[in-house]
Amino acid sequence: MALPDSILRRLEEVVDPDRISTGESNLSLHAKDESFHEPHLPDVVIWPKDTEEVSRIVRICHDANIPVTPWGAGTSLEGNPIPVRGGVVIDLQQMNEILGIREDDLQVDVQAGVVFKDLNKKLARYGLFFPPDPGASATIGGMVANNASGIRAIKYGATKDLIQKLTVVLADGEIIRPGTLAFKTSSGLDLCRLFAGSEGILGIITEITLRLVGIPPEFLSATVSFPDAESATQTISQIIRSGLSPAALEFLGINCVRLVNKYTEEFDFPESPLVFIEFHGTNKEGLAIDLDLVRGLCEDNGATHFQAGIGRQARAKLWQARYDLHDFILREHPGLEPMAIDTAVPISKLPALVTYAERIALESDIIGYVFGHAGSGNIHMPMMGNPRDKTSWDVLEDINHRLVEYAISLGGTATGEHGVGIGKMQFMEMEHGTSLKIMRQIKHLFDPKGILNPGKMF
Repeated sequence: MALPDSILRRLEEVVDPDRISTGESNLSLHAKDESFHEPHLPDVVIWPKDTEEVSRIVRICHDANIPVTPWGAGTSLEGNPIPVRGGVVIDLQQMNEILGIREDDLQVDVQAGVVFKDLNKKLARYGLFFPPDPGASATIGGMVANNASGIRAIKYGATKDLIQKLTVVLADGEIIRPGTLAFKTSSGLDLCRLFAGSEGILGIITEITLRLVGIPPEFLSATVSFPDAESATQTISQIIRSGLSPAALEFLGINCVRLVNKYTEEFDFPESPLVFIEFHGTNKEGLAIDLDLVRGLCEDNGATHFQAGIGRQARAKLWQARYDLHDFILREHPGLEPMAIDTAVPISKLPALVTYAERIALESDIIGYVFGHAGSGNIHMPMMGNPRDKTSWDVLEDINHRLVEYAISLGGTATGEHGVGIGKMQFMEMEHGTSLKIMRQIKHLFDPKGILNPGKMF
């Protein structure tokens, strides 16, 4: 149902004419993220430039009971920003200013539409960076709303761990600013962490103050091949328990290694499970000692190939290949779409999870690309298929359900970093039990009319 002309006219009074659109192409661009989930057209797309404009837009929608869905870069993998009830999409990409850098406090103030890669390029001049790295060109607002983490979470934590302060527009247009610039606080409830991972269902995040980290002067990387996935993931668990502090511990199953070899010229890894290891530190000598200890652990677990001392150029290409893995999978299966599996378990349960994932994919005669941020117990397994072919897609749905159910039985979660969105709603009660009722009550408290990103999470 189209918006009433009276509401459209009120919205047109908030922003310049070139920052509001009901055109088919703009609506289509905001109907679908990078997931396989069915697209839904919004009625209008608006590009605000500051918090006050967002507040005015939301207030109009609140008074008229019109759904509002915030939009970052559209890189989500679980349908998180799809406007399933139509209404207004608020695209925050023009709110892309870095508002201030306080290098002595290791803090930066940004608008929600700043892309994290662009932010880190600017911060590099100050010897600082924002560690979470989801791989895609995500916006900071989207990363907060989804609590993104990525390859360095094992050392630096997820996005929620680096939030100092937020500016949030609530469902009725009220603006609040939870948080503090102090490094720590015991004052009241932690609303910043409540909004982190809330996917826009509690409020629209418009500005963020982030805590930063100094760029380490030295990096030391290694690649290790193992005879099987179990020995590789068992080694990762032992490295974590040993007291060492790797900055990254990434796992690639054999199918992923084959694609890296196929689509890159620089690498020719043995066709067996592979682990990427990286340490950050102040001097090469200390890092070399840590790496020697890791080498011993790897060899004790049957490592068949260990390459250390990778230079900066090779390291950059190595991580680029890891980031490009999603694209490699798509290139390998033209015309098909991925069902993304994103589970996480306690570190000690990682070997069991990976072994189970590979087994059920093999039993179903499906190619599963198992990889992930193994240092934080987070595993992905994209499976390619055609959502319009119900018979074959049901096989993937069954694998997804079995793997998530198994991860939860191990004390894990249905989603390590992709969020709930549309795809993981079916597992919320299984994972949270009666706590889900409290989540719904919190949603109702913040958004009693249910206009904020409706049809998600619950």
